Amino acid sequence: MDKIALIKGDITKMHTDAIVNAANSSLLGGGGVDGAIHRAGGKAILEDCIKIRNRQGGCPTGEAVITTAGNLPAKYVIHTVGPVYNGDKKEKELLLANAYRNSLIVAVENSIKTIAFPNISTGVYHFPKQRAAEIAITTVKDFLKNDAHIDQVLFVCFDEENYSLYQTLL
Repeated sequence: MDKIALIKGDITKMHTDAIVNAANSSLLGGGGVDGAIHRAGGKAILEDCIKIRNRQGGCPTGEAVITTAGNLPAKYVIHTVGPVYNGDKKEKELLLANAYRNSLIVAVENSIKTIAFPNISTGVYHFPKQRAAEIAITTVKDFLKNDAHIDQVLFVCFDEENYSLYQTLL
């Protein structure tokens, strides 16, 4: 499917309509890709996140919200909260699929044509990389089957291990 592309690189450098941030529920920035996006995008992203927190009290796991992209080359950042991999594994798999699906729904609602995803929940949240890649690809492919709005989904892998897993699965 040519609507899906794979890149090894830095998501903060992507010239897409939106990039997805693997955020935490506080939306106040953190480590990993979250911290990198907040640092590269500047305080405009944090200011938008604070407005969202004041309105709805953060972002629940599996849900997604949108902000400006600040100084980033993308136009928007879609913040989604992936699950921490512990406890009920089936529930965590559903929540991870929701994180991808809800990010795509937010993209469609905001007329976004191109979107870049990081490897959600595979860092400090310890989701097994192989299973996370399977869920990401399956969820995105299923969504695109019934969607005419999104032109391209990029999976942006920061490390070689994730890149190889996605390459094999795609």
